[in-house]
Amino acid sequence: MDVNHRSRRKLKFKKGEVLIEQGKQLDLVYILASGKVNVTASGRFLAQVGPGQVCGEMAFLESGLASATATAEENVEAYALQWKQLIDLVELFPHLASRFYRSVAINLSRRLREQIARKQSGA
Repeated sequence: MDVNHRSRRKLKFKKGEVLIEQGKQLDLVYILASGKVNVTASGRFLAQVGPGQVCGEMAFLESGLASATATAEENVEAYALQWKQLIDLVELFPHLASRFYRSVAINLSRRLREQIARKQSGA
C-alpha cells in the first residue's frame, strides 16, 4: 500500500497484522480509532495501545527507526499521519501541538509505569 494513500484515510488491520516493525524506518504515526495494539521490543511485551492513542511516536520524536513492533491484538482501525503532515498541522494550529505532545507524554509515562510495575512484580 502506498504511504501517501495511507495518510489520507482510515486503515484497517486484522488481528495479528503488523503496523510497525522494530528497526524499520518510519515516516508516519498511527492514531488508533478502534481496537488494541500490542507493542513489543526484541520479543518482549512493552505496552498495549488502544483507541485515541498513538503508535510510532518514538520514531517521530527521534526522527529515526521504529524502536518497537506494533501488532494488532484484535481488528484495528487507525489513521496514518505522515510526519510532514503532522508538522504542517501543528504549525498551522499551534494549540494542536501542545495537545499532541501532552498526549504523547502521557502515553509514554503510562507505558514506563507499566514497565516498572512489571519489572517489580517479576513478570
